[in-house]
Amino acid sequence: MTKLFIGPFNRIEGDLEVRLDVRDGLVRSAQVVSPLFRGFETMLTGKTPSDALIFVPRICGICSVSQSVAAARAIGAAQGLTLSGNGALSMNIVHAIENITDHLTHFYLFFMPDFTRPFYSGKHWHEDIIQRFAAVKGTAASDVLPARAQFLQMMGILAGKWPHTLSIRPGGSTRAISAAERTRLAALLTGFRRFLERNLYGDSLERVVSICSASALDDWLQRRAAANSDFGQFLALSADLNLQALGHAHDRFLSVGAYASEHGHLFAPGTHDGNHSPFDPVNVTEDTDHSWYQKDHGRRAPFDGKTLPVHDETVGYSWCKAPRYDGKPYEVGALARQIVNGHPLLSDLVQRGGGNVHSRVVARLVELAATVLALESWVALLEPEAPFCVPDRDPRRGDGIGLTEAARGSLGHWLSVRDGRIANYQIIAPTTWNFSPRDNDGVSGPLEQALTGVAVDGPESVNVQHIVRSFDPCMVCTVH
Repeated sequence: MTKLFIGPFNRIEGDLEVRLDVRDGLVRSAQVVSPLFRGFETMLTGKTPSDALIFVPRICGICSVSQSVAAARAIGAAQGLTLSGNGALSMNIVHAIENITDHLTHFYLFFMPDFTRPFYSGKHWHEDIIQRFAAVKGTAASDVLPARAQFLQMMGILAGKWPHTLSIRPGGSTRAISAAERTRLAALLTGFRRFLERNLYGDSLERVVSICSASALDDWLQRRAAANSDFGQFLALSADLNLQALGHAHDRFLSVGAYASEHGHLFAPGTHDGNHSPFDPVNVTEDTDHSWYQKDHGRRAPFDGKTLPVHDETVGYSWCKAPRYDGKPYEVGALARQIVNGHPLLSDLVQRGGGNVHSRVVARLVELAATVLALESWVALLEPEAPFCVPDRDPRRGDGIGLTEAARGSLGHWLSVRDGRIANYQIIAPTTWNFSPRDNDGVSGPLEQALTGVAVDGPESVNVQHIVRSFDPCMVCTVH
């Protein structure tokens, strides 16, 4: 048995290490290590509830709005506040802008550059991929970065700044807009759609979202030459490398629901393990048997959770806790959202080959198109003359759960308030779900499972790189 240590990983948010036991060129077991403790949960203890709106956006520089939304919803739930109208719309728009930006950045700047590695120099597509996706020097960077910057102007109009906006409140948004600003938002969206349809998809957003099966996706690719779109280039190289056979995990998927409104969610909450079931936060637990925290030797509900660091290499291997739903590990992210929401293409891909590198990337790009279409309708519904925020106040006592979907998956904040102060604050972030260590039953989290059985293909370990990056990890959120 050979032990292989890979890390740190580049082009991800935060620190990550992977330890592999390899025999005969195959991974026999994996340990995913989050090596940096940050302690936001303990920082919040004793603060006023509204202080969380200042602290939690600083957990991460690329999904700060997601943290703000979860905190605002937790505080709102603790005081029994109902959000509707412009406040709910504005919150969803700002959140969608961040998630769309994340999907775009992940595909162009984090994921695709791995295929420019010298390891692939013998492939017929390699030179084209280098020309398009090489870090900094590829033509994609000069196309994507200006389009991304232009799109993020929407965030400036609605939220003031990004990251770490302070406009999101339990009662909505502190940033009301004028009719002229709504027109500006629509114009920015039109420009962004034009970029996506010309570069990423080579087709209309509506047609991309309407692709209904794996065979229909193949037909779409054949009708539109791969070189005509970046999505097409990915599909072509994915088929050549058989990425559908790479990174298969437990095939249990979870979503807490994305973009909530008085009419429901754009992407529904639920779980899928072969069958669809409703999501119930009561079934969420965490344990620390293989983490560097005080041992509970069992699972705790987040409201009863503790974050008591004890760095002892002999009893753990990660600062990440092990979240479980109904006692089992679940994968979260764009693929999970679309499976739970019943998108026919992603459902067909998972039925054929399970969750894997290919299906995770396809899900991310299909979701990007669907969310832009939703954004167009939401912007049109904004009423500049109506209030954007209802009054809210810090609760003196109460418990609240704030659930939302970050780009990487399900995010939950569990808040307990006593005598006007935070008595306990627990966060379960998307990468906590996906990159969890073993639980008290010795069961691996999704990434550890996805790495087991994988061929370690030379010193670059490109298979490991592709699998890790297919989850789009954010390690700083994982350890708060």
